[in-house]
Amino acid sequence: QVQLVESGGGLVQPGGSLRLSCAASGIMFWIYTMDWYRQAPGKQRELVASITSGNSKNYVESAKGRFTISRDNAKNTVYLQMNSLKPEDTAVYYCHTIVGQGDYWGQGTQVTVSS
Repeated sequence: QVQLVESGGGLVQPGGSLRLSCAASGIMFWIYTMDWYRQAPGKQRELVASITSGNSKNYVESAKGRFTISRDNAKNTVYLQMNSLKPEDTAVYYCHTIVGQGDYWGQGTQVTVSS
């Protein structure tokens, strides 16, 4: 079955960096668009970044210039490099993909930006 496993979250000071990873299994990873979402307390889940099979990338406005999404098809892994982190980036970050009729999510990884 499809599994998405995130890692790399943690506590970081404002201005710091983190790199999130999402390892996928059970899918032909290289043909699917992969997404990173986040959900802050009391807020709706929002799409942060997407990367297509052809390596086209899209970002939410607040992430442009600070976050970079990338993928390594040999490792079935998608990454989110987050630089210049702000307290408002604090959230649980989720990996996501759609495979046929299925909508798949990882378990999430907590990112906390605080001094």
